[in-house]
Amino acid sequence: MFSKILVANRGEIAIRVFRACREMGIATVAVYSETDRDALHPKMADEAYNLGDGPAADNYLNIEKILQVAKESGAEAIHPGYGFLAENAPFARACDEAGVVFIGPPASAIDAMGSKTRARELMKEAGVPIVPGTTEAVDTVEDAMRIAKDEIGFPVAVKASGGGGGKGFRVALTEDELQGAFEGASREGEKFFSDPTVYLERYLPNPRHVEVQVLADKHGNVIHLGERDCSIQRRHQKVIEEAPAPEWVVDEETRERIGKIGVDAAKAVDYVGAGTIEGLFSSDTNEYFFLEMNTRVQVEHCVTEMVTGIDIVKQGIKAAAGEELDYQQEDVVLRGHAIECRINAENAARNFAPAPGKVGSYKEPTGPGVRVDSGLEAGGEVSPMYDPMVSKLIVWDADREQATKRMIRALDEYLIEGLTTLIPFHKTLLQTEEWAKGDTCKELLEDKEWLKSTAPAEAPKPVVEDEDEETAESKYLVEVSGKRFDVRVVGPALSAGVVAAPANGAAPAAGGGRKPKRGERKGGAAGGPDLVESPLQGNMWKVLVEQGQSVEEGQLICIIEAMKMENEITAPKAGVVEELHVKEGEPIQTGAPIAKIVAAAAE
Repeated sequence: MFSKILVANRGEIAIRVFRACREMGIATVAVYSETDRDALHPKMADEAYNLGDGPAADNYLNIEKILQVAKESGAEAIHPGYGFLAENAPFARACDEAGVVFIGPPASAIDAMGSKTRARELMKEAGVPIVPGTTEAVDTVEDAMRIAKDEIGFPVAVKASGGGGGKGFRVALTEDELQGAFEGASREGEKFFSDPTVYLERYLPNPRHVEVQVLADKHGNVIHLGERDCSIQRRHQKVIEEAPAPEWVVDEETRERIGKIGVDAAKAVDYVGAGTIEGLFSSDTNEYFFLEMNTRVQVEHCVTEMVTGIDIVKQGIKAAAGEELDYQQEDVVLRGHAIECRINAENAARNFAPAPGKVGSYKEPTGPGVRVDSGLEAGGEVSPMYDPMVSKLIVWDADREQATKRMIRALDEYLIEGLTTLIPFHKTLLQTEEWAKGDTCKELLEDKEWLKSTAPAEAPKPVVEDEDEETAESKYLVEVSGKRFDVRVVGPALSAGVVAAPANGAAPAAGGGRKPKRGERKGGAAGGPDLVESPLQGNMWKVLVEQGQSVEEGQLICIIEAMKMENEITAPKAGVVEELHVKEGEPIQTGAPIAKIVAAAAE
């Protein structure tokens, strides 16, 4: 078994792996970006290394830096968690070349399942049912139109070959919508996965999203741990998951059938570790289609752990170390029902707009059958640079009805001050007739009026730091047990008249000036009925209008990227763009002006 593991991730999944390692007697190494300098996960590891400032490409996605930390720390293995480098075949190969064990499947399996078109080919060869569609990339809109009309029919789904997590997924209900769907899926594929190629599938309007958890070792043992129902989604991204699926959806016979599909799929690519076969299930026809394989631990692995009693993270670590699984298929027994709610910093009442910010008071729910996997604490921050997850709230009880009541109780106990989160949304949804019946709740999540009803009774007050308090950065050279370290201290500036002498004896740096008070800062443009303001903080990904241009009500003005999601901003009325305040590639803050649209003069 490994003596030390580096976790190449952040937030709650990094902490989840640290806890598993600690229970297994394995030392842990954290990496963190400058943005996460005060985050919780570096504090939870035995050692922590700063990967530097900037976007994720400069730190959490920087393979060279991470392998250098592994070498310096003496880590024998790297656990990628989910996201970032978790499904990156070049990273898995780089680990092998550096003599570090990648805790996950071999690079060949990641390659095979990373390309959705290649995965569909492999599954078809292995006898695994796939959604009707293409198994090769579609090069042009013209080709897509011909295939959709002659072979698949409408509605059709356009998917990025390297996509996942709802990225690179667009639907064309009619021929008129195909070009926009094709270009949108290709653009997201290029942006998020460096691969603009797309393929087509028959779009199933309201299937259930049912996935199978698999575990495999290097000795040929492959088992499944039953299914999870992840049908409650917005923008093709999950918000509530449960295990097992409602009994009127998946019975024992169906569970055995789709479990075998999961095992067959894993065996087809010589899989090792924890993985998930995602599928679309039609309860009307009892058909189950392979969708994709996530070659990593899933966000929602917790609900399966709650009903099986099997620690999926530990089993993945043991498999990577060359040990056999602790379980055989006959050992897997599902007991009770578990539900997970993703507590994201999002405003459901505003169509799930990201709502990053700083946390004030923070208190997690406790009690029987309650689990919280969190990456935050009081005073922490949800940064717009990363995904909006605050935590995952998981409950277990004897059946689905009782688990639902327990979840509502736990949500009531959860205290998160300063942030807008999905807690009010979850409480509202779990008390609907649709949830009780086990519906996919698609209509509710697409109903903007219903979403508005999930708004919190009182908007949370943002946590504002003392903006008059100055901060300073000092660098020191210290020696610990004979080993020299360069130490950087960032904190409140010393009082006036007090000067700190740097370790090298040099004079303190001049200038810098104090931070301006709120009232002294330059104000933004005043709001008004003609002014379109940004509903969220993010980066201006695309500007689709020009100053002086006429626009129609509902016309797309710009696209803001925030927390890995594209957010489309449309014109609230018809008129002329009199002022345009934004440029592509620039950051934008909540409430900042985007454009001023005035009614066209009457002729």
